[in-house]
Amino acid sequence: MEAATAGRAGGAQAALAAGATGSAGHASHGNGNGHTYAALDLGTNNCRLLIARPERRARRRNSDLLRVVDAFSRIVRLGEGLGRAGRISEAAIERTITALEICRDKMEARGVTRARLVATQACRGAANGEEFVGRVRERTGLELEVIDRETEARFAARGCGSLADPQAASVLLFDIGGGSTELVWLTRAPAAEEARDLHSWTSLELGVVTLAEHFGGRIVDAKTFAAMKRHALDALESFVKETAEIRRCSRFHLLGTSGTVTTLAGVHLGLERYDRWRVDGLWMSDAEATKAIQRLRGMDFEARVANGCIGPQRADLVLAGCAIFEAIRETFPAARTRIADRGLREGMLLELMEADGVLNGA
Repeated sequence: MEAATAGRAGGAQAALAAGATGSAGHASHGNGNGHTYAALDLGTNNCRLLIARPERRARRRNSDLLRVVDAFSRIVRLGEGLGRAGRISEAAIERTITALEICRDKMEARGVTRARLVATQACRGAANGEEFVGRVRERTGLELEVIDRETEARFAARGCGSLADPQAASVLLFDIGGGSTELVWLTRAPAAEEARDLHSWTSLELGVVTLAEHFGGRIVDAKTFAAMKRHALDALESFVKETAEIRRCSRFHLLGTSGTVTTLAGVHLGLERYDRWRVDGLWMSDAEATKAIQRLRGMDFEARVANGCIGPQRADLVLAGCAIFEAIRETFPAARTRIADRGLREGMLLELMEADGVLNGA
């Protein structure tokens, strides 16, 4: 096991705290046989863990090369109140550390030997972000890596880019997070059917938590929704100008990865309970997306709480996400959107496995 001590970590915790959590650039270049991999994504709203091993059987998409061993997801709202106070609150820290302790225990139980544990916008923007990372190290033995915006965009593209239409000359990937929204132009690589080049990207300091806290998320009337959308449109303006010359063929489409679009997909399908297997990879037409958003906007807060694809933890955030999605659709018109219930974690795992050479020839 690759290990080094950090904080009070020992045994499997030591591997997770240092050597095993190093970036892909510092990965071992052996064949990686026997490794169990983990990726943790701590965002402004969610704490998500994915544990996997390489899948040796040939599959249709690169992302299917991951054989999932275990997973965990919890809404922790790390960035709650961050926009006003500029700091991560004590309550948010305690909620998050509790979730991270569960992640640590899962990684130890599954014998994880290679991992990458990252934190994004909340830790990037908080005045006490470094202090929070230190407390996590002391309490859990886990060493969080606060990644920059470009790295976050790259992981998202790597994790779900295989869902892009292989015949499309370019695709716009978007990831609506709690505290930021990443947009990535993916262009088809020359002489490669599925490979994608990251042409342009941006990261907006705009997410469902920040937008809902600014405009309100429980009661969202037409005026409030319009104000949210206008705010998102203004934020998109620079990227629109930057990408104006990129060619868009007849198969151009949007590729969305976030709780907003997966929730919309569940509402569109009329699911009583969210089902990843029906949502991941789903195509939604422009008309279907509009209808699903209208249906959500027609629900009051209590109805959103009661919906099996939304629930009480997302009920005050989902319409802020819809406003951002509406702004993206208006700015970058497309006949269809593909929904991805995958992203950062899968991208991290694939990069770790590639660095170890275990995906070669798969």
